[in-house]
Amino acid sequence: LVTTFIKSNLRDNVQSVMKDALEGNETSNYELEFETKTKQTVYLLVNATTRRDTDGTVVGVVGVAQDVTETKKNENAITAVARELRQLVDTANAPIFGIDKNGLVNEWNNKTAEITGFSRDEAFNKPLVSTFIKSNLRDNVQ
Repeated sequence: LVTTFIKSNLRDNVQSVMKDALEGNETSNYELEFETKTKQTVYLLVNATTRRDTDGTVVGVVGVAQDVTETKKNENAITAVARELRQLVDTANAPIFGIDKNGLVNEWNNKTAEITGFSRDEAFNKPLVSTFIKSNLRDNVQ
């Protein structure tokens, strides 16, 4: 079963889940990539439950799965768009910076770092106004 249907990079993990279930340790909501006959990848959310006979002896494993392929494809698309937007912000030819509701820096692109001399790491979580704005302008910026 595992070598036929499970993608090679996940086989050891799935074997472990099956072994655990055979020992009475059930697994819930385990996501795996299942390979179809046509070599398509289907994403399944699986619960591996121990199967017992009338005496309570473990006789196998029952896997109940939910096809989450469309959800996974949507998540992958959103991640790709977020990565593209992150790259766009990072490489923009204009300084882009942002703050959270407390006024702490939570965005600081490469151009901002170049202009200010402060790296992203140096700027993150610092109060924008009191750290980076000249004192005579702080009241106007607040």
